[in-house]
Amino acid sequence: MSDATSIVLVIDDDPDVRASVGRLLRSLGINVQVFASISEFCKSDLPDCPTCLVLDIRMPDQSGLDLQHELAVTNREIPIIFITGHGDIPMSVQAMKRGAIEFLTKPFRDQDLLDAIQLGLARDRARRENDKDLAVLRQRFGSLSPREREIVIHVARGRLSKQIAHDIGIAEATVKVHRSRAMQKMQASSLPELGRMADKLKLVPDAPRRS
Repeated sequence: MSDATSIVLVIDDDPDVRASVGRLLRSLGINVQVFASISEFCKSDLPDCPTCLVLDIRMPDQSGLDLQHELAVTNREIPIIFITGHGDIPMSVQAMKRGAIEFLTKPFRDQDLLDAIQLGLARDRARRENDKDLAVLRQRFGSLSPREREIVIHVARGRLSKQIAHDIGIAEATVKVHRSRAMQKMQASSLPELGRMADKLKLVPDAPRRS
């Protein structure tokens, strides 16, 4: 389970829990950083690598649920595994609805924690890869001329070259030239692939749902 390119952050005011979880993870070659409080955690910078957070839900300075909410509000996406000695069903439901990976009641099995950590790290790794791919697409789209961007958006809406030409008042052949250049710059091998790229970039807003 060793993964030197990722890290697990542990926040718990119980020193025994911090020590035992730290020992467990280090014994498996997993990088771990422990914090005695949420305020201590907030003073640190999030690592720039796949990360997950093991978080006690009841803390003296602030609750784990509050931290989960704050991270979501500030768009700091990090998978969270809640641990608690005093959990209840409403707490667990609230935590899971907000996207928690797992809600474990102390004392929990080491394997249950490890399984949750593996899932959390895998999700964060996938998110980071997706973010990287999205940044590349944005850079490519930014290299297009204003006309090429306009035509890509029309293509994403399902408009044909003839329709695009009519919509913006240029020749169909000119539309095809701009579209071809846009595909080369976006590195799209087909129109469906260009459409998928446009979807990822959210170039076309979702149609409003009918009530």
